[in-house]
Amino acid sequence: MRVQIQVKPIEILLVEDSPSDADLAMEALSNGKILNNLHFVEDGVEAINFLRKKAPYKEVPRPDLILLDLNLPKKSGVEVLKEIKTDPNLKLIPVLILTTSAAQEDIIKSYSLHANCYITKPVDFLQFTKVVRLIEEFWLAVVKLPIV
Repeated sequence: MRVQIQVKPIEILLVEDSPSDADLAMEALSNGKILNNLHFVEDGVEAINFLRKKAPYKEVPRPDLILLDLNLPKKSGVEVLKEIKTDPNLKLIPVLILTTSAAQEDIIKSYSLHANCYITKPVDFLQFTKVVRLIEEFWLAVVKLPIV
């Protein structure tokens, strides 16, 4: 007799204002090995509304992982990160900064606000896809994520 184990997909929130970068990340994660549900918002205000389940996001699941760009409209990624990491209901969600900035100031600020890692996006399509797959391999296959 075979026993089937139902695997719960990993819930990922992608916060990215660049349509091309969002498309690349979504494609790389949809073709990955780890079952996931990818949710996508385009600015910092939407990200906070999603996380706090404000309309139109009342029925969305809590993300297990957040991929956050820093250069966002309406509310910067740094502001979003600060809100996440100071909110007792959200602070345990791992936040991976995935941004074009390689500025030391941004790296230091992100880590001081308790980002879980900082990745500078490659501009090359193949390298970008490789980075997203490495994120999947490490953060979704190796790391134990908190269950809340």
